[in-house]
Amino acid sequence: MNSPRPNFFNLNKALESFQEISGQQDLHGLERFANYYHLCYEGSNEISTKLENLDSEFQFKYSHNPIHHMENRMKEVSSLKRKVESKGLPVNIDSIEGNIFDIAGIRVVTNYLNDVYYIEKTLLQQSDVTLIKRKDYIKNPKESGYRSLHLVVSVPVFQSDGVQSAPVEVQIRTEGMDMWASLEHKLRYKTKTDPQLIEKYSPDLKSYASELADIEKHMQEIHQALS
Repeated sequence: MNSPRPNFFNLNKALESFQEISGQQDLHGLERFANYYHLCYEGSNEISTKLENLDSEFQFKYSHNPIHHMENRMKEVSSLKRKVESKGLPVNIDSIEGNIFDIAGIRVVTNYLNDVYYIEKTLLQQSDVTLIKRKDYIKNPKESGYRSLHLVVSVPVFQSDGVQSAPVEVQIRTEGMDMWASLEHKLRYKTKTDPQLIEKYSPDLKSYASELADIEKHMQEIHQALS
């Protein structure tokens, strides 16, 4: 399994960005933001370690790695601001702690469709992992064709002054779903694409999403027959 660890984020830069964007001058509020941002980062490390261990155990017992690779990310402060504002809330630490649960995120890319639900099941069986929110866009794809299983979980983080729970978003999808999502994201959000091209290719992407789902279903059947 290819599981690159993220570079340690620049907390001072995130703190400066939050101060600039929010206009927050209260040192206590800024300290709370820094601590919470770091807590979420540590939470993602905890979940990553659990997933790596589960993948290793499955390989040991069944000679199969359900996880192809994982990617960790921390939400940029500018994205955090937009999300808070989209909820009609003021940009401050109280709004963030009470309403934003995807500051830290992990994308888990699996080899087969069944692996998605195996990862979910075994992760949630961990006694210290609590499910906060679940959205299954595989069984209920978005209108665009997007497919992925989204979980928000909380996990305890042991720090020098005690234990705190951190929320982490976990997106689990197959290689095919990940390839499709990356292309759609590039088309819609990451380029200055002519709107006419977006309109032209969006129906194709939606159709390909269904075709990929059928292919992955059949690939799963072959994999099971050979196991």
